[in-house]
Amino acid sequence: MSLFRKFFGTGNESSDEERENEMQTFSTENMQADELFTLNFRKNGGKFLYCENLTEVKNHFEDILEENDWFESEAVCYEPKLFSMLEENKLNYIKPENPKFLLASCENLIADEGSILFSSNQIKQNKPQELPGNIVIIATTSQIIENKSDGLREIKKRYEKDYPTNITTIKYFEKAKEEDFLHYGSVAKNLYLLLLEDL
Repeated sequence: MSLFRKFFGTGNESSDEERENEMQTFSTENMQADELFTLNFRKNGGKFLYCENLTEVKNHFEDILEENDWFESEAVCYEPKLFSMLEENKLNYIKPENPKFLLASCENLIADEGSILFSSNQIKQNKPQELPGNIVIIATTSQIIENKSDGLREIKKRYEKDYPTNITTIKYFEKAKEEDFLHYGSVAKNLYLLLLEDL
């Protein structure tokens, strides 16, 4: 569609839905990556909690535990740097039998899809459907990138020798209201993102 049509319209009347889609496309083209990620992430059903410091990360994490009644339960976590958060809240992560959620970091946050990019560093060799239905992610604003290609380049740059495997994204954070071929094969997760400002 030409730029002039976006501004002035066409001779025939288009539906309200078409006009809304055109305006949304036009407005997202000029968005910064962090704004675009936030918009798409929420559209996908993700729960977003902004944190200015590590104290806020811990406080919001405790709020999530309280909201879901997850205190003194079991969780899955493969990253030693996050174990202390689980230990402080009396959550068992050693060989859990019935984990309530996964606590993880991520490789990147993909702005154009509003998705989370993982690798074997966060989820080992598990497929998304093998992970718990609830996920709590801790990420930083510097991890927001434009698209998957940029994410793969970042991974290649970050890991010169021990290149991770099982690189995957999770995009849908709530059940689709109606079945649609775009959701085919994907598993919806109840996902909380604790986003720490580091820029």
